[in-house]
Amino acid sequence: MGELVERVDERDRVLGVVDRGKAIENGWLHRVSTTVCRDPEGRVLVHRRAEHVSRFPGRYNWLIGGAAEVGETYEEAAARELTEELGVRAPVRFVFKFLCRGELGPYWLGVHEAVVGEAVAPDPSEIAWHGWVTEAGLREALRRWTFVPDGLDVLRRYPARRAA
Repeated sequence: MGELVERVDERDRVLGVVDRGKAIENGWLHRVSTTVCRDPEGRVLVHRRAEHVSRFPGRYNWLIGGAAEVGETYEEAAARELTEELGVRAPVRFVFKFLCRGELGPYWLGVHEAVVGEAVAPDPSEIAWHGWVTEAGLREALRRWTFVPDGLDVLRRYPARRAA
């Protein structure tokens, strides 16, 4: 078995434990947690995914995240993913969650924010490039680069729409 996740229902209640690949393959709901990272000046972290990753290789994203592990809260998953993917520890603040009907299938998506005040050291197996951009820089990047579609869905829903 690969990565284990909790299969959940339309109300985000746990039904059982399944392999994430099977959840995606069968369209079973599970939990994913992401974080919008800002530096102390308010710039947003944008990154390009590595070319060899299984999901959205070479595409850009403004979110850091991944599947919540069995027994993990959205916040715990968001904090863990920051450490795994960026090599940093930062408090995360829950913003909202929604039932995302993503390109790979449906899942509950928890969206968080974090201010990252230390230098990031991205995991090269996940992130090929990264940079901090202003709001205007993010808008320009969205016009020029191919972004992960689910990240664009989050951007449309982002409460303050600060990054749009």
